[in-house]
Amino acid sequence: SQAEFNGNPDSLFFNDGKRRIDFVLVYEDESKNASEKKGSVMRRRVSQSHFHTFIYFSLHMPFEVLCTYAEVLHIKLPIQPNDLAQQSSAYNCFTRHFYPSEDVIAKEPDFFTAPFRKDQLKCFCVKDREQFFTPAVRSRMAYYILSRAPYDIKGSVKKFGISKLLDGGVYKAAYPLHDSRFNVKSKEPDCPNERFLLYNEWAHPKSFYKMQPLDLIRKYFGEKIGIYFAWLGFYTVMLTLAAAVGLGCFIYGYTTRESSTWSKEVCDPQIGGEIIMCPQCDQICPYWRLNTTCESSKRLCIFDNYGTLVFAIFMSVWVTLFLEFWKRYQAELEHDWDTVEFLQQEEQLRPEYEAKCVYERVNPVTQVCVSLYAATVLFWVLLIIASVVGVIVYRLAMFINFSAKLRTDLKYTKELEPFKEYVTPQMATSITASIISLIIIMILNNFYEKVAIWITDFELPRTKTEYENSLTLKMFLFQFVNYYSSCFYIAFFKGKVVGYPGQPVYWFGAFRNEECDPGGCLTELTTQLSIIMTGKAVWNNIQEVLLPWVKNLIFRHCTQVGSEKVIPRWEQDYQLQPIGKLGLFYEYLEMVIQFGFVTLFVASFPLAPLLALFNNLCEIRVDAWKFTTQSRRVVPEKAQDIGAWQPILQGVAILAVATNAAIIAFTSDMIPRLVYYWAISVSPHSDGSNHTMTGFINSSLSVFNITDFNGNSNPNVDTLFWFNNITTCRYRDFRNPPNHPNQYEYSIHYWHVIAAKLAFMIVVEHIVYFTKFMLSYMIPDVPEALKEQIKRERYLTQVILHETNIKHFKELMNIMGNVVFTRDSTVKHGYLKKK
Repeated sequence: SQAEFNGNPDSLFFNDGKRRIDFVLVYEDESKNASEKKGSVMRRRVSQSHFHTFIYFSLHMPFEVLCTYAEVLHIKLPIQPNDLAQQSSAYNCFTRHFYPSEDVIAKEPDFFTAPFRKDQLKCFCVKDREQFFTPAVRSRMAYYILSRAPYDIKGSVKKFGISKLLDGGVYKAAYPLHDSRFNVKSKEPDCPNERFLLYNEWAHPKSFYKMQPLDLIRKYFGEKIGIYFAWLGFYTVMLTLAAAVGLGCFIYGYTTRESSTWSKEVCDPQIGGEIIMCPQCDQICPYWRLNTTCESSKRLCIFDNYGTLVFAIFMSVWVTLFLEFWKRYQAELEHDWDTVEFLQQEEQLRPEYEAKCVYERVNPVTQVCVSLYAATVLFWVLLIIASVVGVIVYRLAMFINFSAKLRTDLKYTKELEPFKEYVTPQMATSITASIISLIIIMILNNFYEKVAIWITDFELPRTKTEYENSLTLKMFLFQFVNYYSSCFYIAFFKGKVVGYPGQPVYWFGAFRNEECDPGGCLTELTTQLSIIMTGKAVWNNIQEVLLPWVKNLIFRHCTQVGSEKVIPRWEQDYQLQPIGKLGLFYEYLEMVIQFGFVTLFVASFPLAPLLALFNNLCEIRVDAWKFTTQSRRVVPEKAQDIGAWQPILQGVAILAVATNAAIIAFTSDMIPRLVYYWAISVSPHSDGSNHTMTGFINSSLSVFNITDFNGNSNPNVDTLFWFNNITTCRYRDFRNPPNHPNQYEYSIHYWHVIAAKLAFMIVVEHIVYFTKFMLSYMIPDVPEALKEQIKRERYLTQVILHETNIKHFKELMNIMGNVVFTRDSTVKHGYLKKK
C-alpha cells in the first residue's frame, strides 16, 4: 500500500517504527500527465515543461525469511562470546598507535560463530530479533532474492533477476540505505551513525595520517571492500620502506653525479669537446661534439650508478616480503572476519549463468554443468602493438625534425638560449613521444574495457568469482601490453639494432632506426616512466574526484524538490551515484598496474616507489570519500582474499627480477664500465697497471671514416665552421676501426662485454630467485599461533553446539516427560473413579 513520508529524513524504518527498510527499488511512473503527477508519491522537475514521477518501493525482510536465507547462504552467526586471548601480530603492534580512538569507534565484539541453521536457532545468541542480523547481512539477503526473482515466464523461457530490469530501464535503481548523512549525525536514537564515523575518521582529509578502521569498513560495506582497503593500506605501508631506500639511492646518485669519471670526461673541453660524433640521421643531421651532452650525462649518473644495482636487488627482496607478509596478514583478516571456511562451493551461481547456459558438458569430478564458450584476445593485443609501432614511427620522424631545427631555433632565440644545454633532440623526442603514448593509452583503455567485458560475458562463467577472475586476466593482459609495451621498447629494443653510420638499419625502408644517447637509453626510460606514472595517477584521481561530484551535482539539480525542504533517506541516497557492476575491479587494476611500474622498471627509476606512495596516500582517502559521500551504499559481498590479483602480483614479481637484471645489463652502462675497469684498463689491453676509469669514454666509442658514408646518409657540413679537415667521427658501439682487416665488424671488446652482461644476468637472477624461494619457504602463509587458535576455536565451537543441543534435548525430554506423567495421572484417576 502507498504510504506518505512521515517527515523524518533520518528514518530507516516504515511509519510503524518497527519494520526496517532493507532495500529500496525506484521506478519512474510515466503513465500520468502533468496534472496527475501533483498527487503522486514524489515529484521531480527536469525542465520547465517536463516532470518526472519517481515511485520508491521499500522492502522489508521478516525474521522468518531472514532465517531461511541465512541458512541458504551459509552465513555464520554468533553462538557465544569468544573469551580466548587474541594474538597480536608485529604489524598490528606497529600500527595500533595510528588507529582511531576506541572511544570514537568501539572495538567489535568477538564471538564463536557457526553457519546458521534454522532448526538450531536456540544455539545462537538471539538477544533481539531485529538486531540479530546486521543491516549489511539483511541487504545482502534481500539482493540475493531480488537477483533470482522471476518476472516473466513464457513456456520454458524464464526471465528473472533485478539486474535485467535495471539494464532494461524498468527500474531506475535498487540499493540498500545508508544509515545516516555523512556530515551530520542521525537524530534516530538507535542509529549507529557508521557512515558519519567513517567519513570523519577515515575519508576526511584531516585523518590522512590515521590507519583505516577496517573492522568498521567491513561491517558497513562488506568483506569484499574491506579486503581491498586492507590490501591497499598494507601495500602503502610497505611502500614506505621502498620509497625511503629509493630516495636514498637517488640522493646518492645526485650527490656523486659531478664526481663521476664518466661525466667528467664528457664535460671536459679537452676530452668531450674534442670528440666529434657522427650524425644520428641521414643528410640533414649535423656532426656534433660530445660535450654538448654534458648535462644529460650528469642526469644519467643520478640513476646509472652502483646504488641502482643495490636498490634493484633490494626491490626484488622487498616484493617477496610484501607478498609473503600480505598472505600472513590476510590470514589474520580471514580469522577476524570469519571467512576462513568460505569455500567456493558455498557461492551461488550467477543468475545470468542459470538463464543462458545452453551448451554445456558435465564435469566428471563435480558432476556440474560448465560452459563450453571460449574466446581469444590476440587481435586486440596486436592492435596495441600496432599503436606502439605507430609511436615508434613518430619518434623516428620527429627526431629527424628536432635534430635539424631544434639546435638552430635555440641558438637564434635569445629567450631559449639558456636551455640549449638541457633540451636535446633526444629529450624533446622522448618527452613528446611519452605524452603521446600516455594519451593513446588512455584512449585505448576504454576500448579494451568493453572488449574484455564482452568476451567474458560470452564465456558465461558460473559464479561471480569466476566471472571476475576471468575478466581480471583479460583486462590485465590488455593493460600490461598497453602500459608497458613502450617501456619495454625503450629498455630492450631501442638502440640495439642500428648498424653503424655507413650502413644504418631502416624501419620500413624509410626511417632510420633510433640510436641512444652516448650514455645509453636509461635516461629516456626514466622520462617515459615518470611521465606515464605521474600522468596516469593525476588523471585517475581527477576522474575519481570530479566525475562523481559533477554527476551528483547535475542529478540533484535535475531531480530537485519543488516546495519540499525535507526529503527521506531513500531519496537522498537515490541522488548519489551507483557503484558499477564491477565494483572494485578498476581500483584493483589501477593499483596492480602501478605495482608493475614500481617493480618491473625500478632499476631505471628509483623514485617510482616514492611517487607510488604519494599517490596511494591520496588514493585511500579519495576512494574512502567516494564510497562514503558520493556513492550509494553497495550491496555487501563475501570475500576471502583478493582473488585473481594475487597470482598476477606473484607473476609480476617473478618477471620483475628478469626485467631489472636485463635493464642493468643491457640498458645501463654499468657492465661496460665494470669490464673496462677490471679488464680493459690494465695489461694486456692497456699500458697501465692500475685499474682506472680514465679513458672509458674513448674506449666505448668506435671510429668511422667519413669517406665511407654512402650517398643517402652523407651529412651536410656546410654550416659547421669548426668542421675543418676532420676525417673521422665517433659513434656508440664496440667495432673495429677503419683500415682494420675486419673493419666495422664487432671487436673482441664487444664480445667481452656481451659475455659479461649474460653472466651478470644469469648470476643475479639465480641469486635473487634463490633468495626469493628461501624467503617464501621460511615465511609461512599462516602464523603458527593463528593456526592453533583457529583449531582451538573450531573445537570449542563444536563443543558449544554439542552442549547446547544436549541441553535443549534434555529440556525437550523434561517437557515430554511432564506431559506423559500428567496424562498417566489423568487416566489413572479416571479409571479409579469409573471403577
